[in-house]
Amino acid sequence: MNAARRHMLALLAAAPALARADIDASAADDDRVRRGRELRFPRDHGAHLGARTEWWYATGWLAADGASAPTHGFQVTFFRSRTGLAEGLESRFAARQLLFAHAAVTDLAAKKHRHAQRIARWTGDPSAPLAHAALADCDVRLGGWALRRESAGGTSRYRTRVASDDFHLELALTRSQPLLLQGEAGFSRKGPDESEASHYYSEPQLMVQGELALAGAPRPVRGSAWLDHEWSEQILHPEAVGWDWIGINLLDGSALTAFRLRRADGSALWAGGSFRAAGGPVQSFGPDAVRFVPGRVWVSPGSGARYPVAWQVETPAGRFGLRSLLDAQELDGRGGTGAIYWEGLSELLDSQGARVGLGYLEMTGYAAPLKLG
Repeated sequence: MNAARRHMLALLAAAPALARADIDASAADDDRVRRGRELRFPRDHGAHLGARTEWWYATGWLAADGASAPTHGFQVTFFRSRTGLAEGLESRFAARQLLFAHAAVTDLAAKKHRHAQRIARWTGDPSAPLAHAALADCDVRLGGWALRRESAGGTSRYRTRVASDDFHLELALTRSQPLLLQGEAGFSRKGPDESEASHYYSEPQLMVQGELALAGAPRPVRGSAWLDHEWSEQILHPEAVGWDWIGINLLDGSALTAFRLRRADGSALWAGGSFRAAGGPVQSFGPDAVRFVPGRVWVSPGSGARYPVAWQVETPAGRFGLRSLLDAQELDGRGGTGAIYWEGLSELLDSQGARVGLGYLEMTGYAAPLKLG
């Protein structure tokens, strides 16, 4: 769930408790998550090294070869985790941060989900050439993979590049709507304790153009994307075993976010989200206003996890059906970063079963309960 992705980093890195010895006191305080902190841009597009965990998360659909409907889905994610190690060392080689990256492409026609991952230690030096996360704006790089934001002539655009053995992505994601601040002006609760929170904003309805290569020559693609940026210091509530999250671009230009954190018995520990009509204000959802009702289940042949790939999602903005466009969209990173979760292209349906939106569903904690901290 996007709403708790800070915890993905804790899972991947098994990082110890946060320490701040190598972070300037004023910078560390500015990075602290707290109600009432005003998000400032472009600074807050960049990294917050005083926070324990952080991620930049882009998902969307692509249409190749002039198709009028989606032919592929994509995910590009960069995670940063403050390790709490080497705090007393002045060496420029001390690994104070870990950087992770996940990328995936869903090929709907071939019914195939390709994914790849990267991981590296980082000293925290924003000028490091091969692995770094800049502070002043979004510019994250890891082993040839990159996500950066550029602004010119009043246009904000993200550029991302991912190259693996199975696929190659080169995409430009251009802003078409204002930033969407989640929660309370960007302060997003993730649990019953107010310390279980993040600073969180979204970039819905991004216009996508670029190239996609799958074991062959690159093909031009176009489509639509959603980008989240979030940073936090706290781990999951002890009762939470996982989460379910959706970020959906509606066909009429609206944007819908919904999430819940689950207990072991499947009940909701916390929930939230937002809705914004095109050109309208943001409507934030309280924890009792969102309900996820699971439907059809897909069983992963790799992990044995049982993932609901059809849902009813009830929000103050309406009641919707949600259905995956391909069941097998599990990202199994146990051979690398260690994470295993389901993240896939899905369609949003109205009460008549008609498609009203496209976006991504994320489900964690189904292969095994998350054990964080």
